[in-house]
Amino acid sequence: MKDLLKFLTCGNVDDGKSTLIGHMLYDAKLLYTDQRRALELDSRLKSQNGSLDYSLLLDGLMAEREQGITIDVAYRYFSTDARSFIVADAPGHEEYTRNMAVGASFADLAVILVDVAKGVKRQTRRHIRICNLMGIRHFVFAINKMDLVHYNKQYFDEVVEEIQRIITNFQVDSSCSIPVSATQGDNITRPSQRMGWYDGKPLLAYLEQVDVAHGQKDNAGFVMPVQRVCRPNSDYRGFQGQIESGEISVSSEIMVLPKGEKAKIKTIYQGDKQVEKAGAGRPVSISLDREVDVSRGCVLVKDFTGMVSDMFSARLLWMDDEPLIPGKNYLVKLGAKTAPGTVMSVKYKIDINDGTHVPADVIYKNEIADCQISLSEKIVMDKFSRCEIMGEFILTDRVTNMTSACGVIKHDLRRSDNLVWQETDVTRKMRAAQKGQEPLTLWFTGLSGSGKSALANALEKRLLALGKHTMLLDGDNVRMGLCRNLGFTHQDRIENIRRVAEVAKLMNDAGLIVLTAFISPYGQDRENARNIVGDNFVEIYVSTPIEVCEQRDVKGLYAKARRGEIPNFTGVTSAYEPPANPEIQVDTSACTLEEATDQILKSLGLLG
Repeated sequence: MKDLLKFLTCGNVDDGKSTLIGHMLYDAKLLYTDQRRALELDSRLKSQNGSLDYSLLLDGLMAEREQGITIDVAYRYFSTDARSFIVADAPGHEEYTRNMAVGASFADLAVILVDVAKGVKRQTRRHIRICNLMGIRHFVFAINKMDLVHYNKQYFDEVVEEIQRIITNFQVDSSCSIPVSATQGDNITRPSQRMGWYDGKPLLAYLEQVDVAHGQKDNAGFVMPVQRVCRPNSDYRGFQGQIESGEISVSSEIMVLPKGEKAKIKTIYQGDKQVEKAGAGRPVSISLDREVDVSRGCVLVKDFTGMVSDMFSARLLWMDDEPLIPGKNYLVKLGAKTAPGTVMSVKYKIDINDGTHVPADVIYKNEIADCQISLSEKIVMDKFSRCEIMGEFILTDRVTNMTSACGVIKHDLRRSDNLVWQETDVTRKMRAAQKGQEPLTLWFTGLSGSGKSALANALEKRLLALGKHTMLLDGDNVRMGLCRNLGFTHQDRIENIRRVAEVAKLMNDAGLIVLTAFISPYGQDRENARNIVGDNFVEIYVSTPIEVCEQRDVKGLYAKARRGEIPNFTGVTSAYEPPANPEIQVDTSACTLEEATDQILKSLGLLG
């Protein structure tokens, strides 16, 4: 079987990435007859002079052909006598950086194109940094469009000198600069006769011979994340996944993380074939000699040097249109495990040009930053530099399901090991039984003036009359104490709601029914609150129209906001996102306070 090289082409927009790979495939005669014919016909339609447009071999989307740019990553598989290849042709436009990052995540080597006339651009620097973030340690810099500078060596040397200054800041195992012309074919598959001053290999020959072999650094040991539990009958329970590092054999003792249980391997299957041992890169099904609690997301290990933690420091590339704001909750996918997590803080962002650390509270699209992340549970992880599969992750927005970021783990935060939830002899269930009630958090949300506070106050009095034990957390009251250091920016609103949700959870643990009256304008924040509180969370949407809210505004806040005197005022200068599926919805303009209270009590099953 031929050695396989997975490589990426990237660089600034219009630097010739698709043209380069298309020309390589064409000149090396790695195209089928119908592909060559289609290229010739398509080029005649697009080009006035009838010359071949090699980029058409890679840019298959209609929008790509119309605009002349790459939008999505295009993968091509080809083989020469010396080696097999998978190439990912990545877009250069800043808008599609997330697509480029996806391509970089699979590659062993990056071919970065640089327009010799324009030099290294900002997006080129960003791509180099992203490749390094994704673990690529082998680089080829294809200095393109040499024909436009009449194959002048001076221009090439100036660009190479600039590249050398940049890559000295990165961990690089191999680097090579090759002068090429993607349109004319110089130094792509054969040495150029027009650049006699270059005595190195052409691009394809270099790719055929470059050694990108790299083992797991610091010896991560045997690691296999469990992707699936196979139970075809009562006699067999197999744990399926791909061995990411190390080797394992029958009778070897392994550990199941995160719980730490140990067992010996009974059988190993590769497909339908039973084998005695298996190594890295092999998909296997493993059975154990005794019953052990194993499910998707667990990790089978031997001689593993990683860690089990719920807090870690990470470097990530932010890919969402919405900015990253500390305190927001996401789904963190690491290996085969997915768990809720929160970006606790942003330590700094990294300047794309020179790599300096820049203080930042908010991270925007395509920026790279170091952050601290907290998970809802302990999971198996490792440093990315030691075990890539257990050290890389993605963040997913829990509402939009958008992949918001990709990142790598730098190290765990050891302070998490010093924190252990203290179980008390008096439990939440016992406290609730003593009070004769089911603890709840009744979360009132709505515009200013909608009647949240008045309704929550009236409901608390009715609950008290029914013999219930309650606590009302009002927005203004909380901001005068617990959250007095917070303002009304998006970031401060997120932290305000997080603190209130944590307090409500503790009060639920005390057996209390908690009522909260907060505008809480953002759906994501309310969802975060629900995740913190748990199953006892009841969202009550006070849907009073804004026109009625303004009529009730005795303080004149709406009028001041419309005059521009109050920034970030919900409903006027700041958005309010109505709940999509609240448990209870009340419009106080359509009923009296007593009727609204009765409606809520009936919905809660507390009024016959």
